[in-house]
This record gives sequence, structure tokens and C-alpha cells, in this order.
Amino acid sequence: MANLRQVVVRGGPSGLSQQIEASGHPMIADEPFELGGQDSGPNPYDLLLASLGACTAMTVRLYADRKGWPLQGITVKLQQERVHAKDCKDCESEGGWITQIDREIALSGSLSEEQRQRLLAIAGRCPVARTLQSKIEIQDRLAAE
Repeated sequence: MANLRQVVVRGGPSGLSQQIEASGHPMIADEPFELGGQDSGPNPYDLLLASLGACTAMTVRLYADRKGWPLQGITVKLQQERVHAKDCKDCESEGGWITQIDREIALSGSLSEEQRQRLLAIAGRCPVARTLQSKIEIQDRLAAE
């Protein structure tokens, strides 16, 4: 795989706080107090939503810049929840639960309605969104000691 970047996560002997190094950039993940953590950083789902939000904003920015459109700023607000599949009008699953992510995108600048709609469509094609919407396989193995 070309340009393979690595994320390393290290947990200590106790507690839920995790030290993360993502391609040389340090971060912390934790759970809130009510879930047994110390609330010293975002939880794993917050990090997932942050990844999607950042990718969305970057994708929209790149497209607007390439087109020379007057996009002054973009704000992406995200929430996720588990909903019963029968309550989801666009879901393919007939039973069980699915994770639903709501993504609200605010665009500032002197954009036409046509440009706004095109940028909304482009947002849905960001690489992280495509990854989350595809079948994902996770292969686990124990590291040598």
C-alpha cells in the first residue's frame, strides 16, 4: 500500500485513557466520567465523527477551490445514534439496529443555490464517508512479544 500511515494506541495498566500517535501527532482518547473514564479526551465515537467531519470539510474545500467558487468557510456538525432498522426509512436492513450519523453542513460565502447543492453532493463523496458506507474487514493478530 503506497503512503501507508500508522496509528498507534497505548493504554496503561489501569483506566480507560489511551495515548494515541497518529502519524507522529499525539492525541488522547478517553471515556466520560459516567462511563468509567476520566474525560481527558474525546471518546472513540467522537474521534470517528471528527474524522468524518474533517474529511467532509476538506473534500468540499478542495472542490470549491478547484472550481474557483467563493466558499468562505464550512462548518460540519455531526451526531451519531443507534436506531432500530425498522425506524430508518432509507435503511436496507430489515431487523436489528443500525448506526445513524446525522451530518449538518453550513457553507458561508456568496454561493448560488446550485453551487450549494453541488457542494452538498460532493460532501457525501468524501473518502471517509465512502469508507464508512462500504463493507469493512478488520483483521486482528497478536504482535510478537
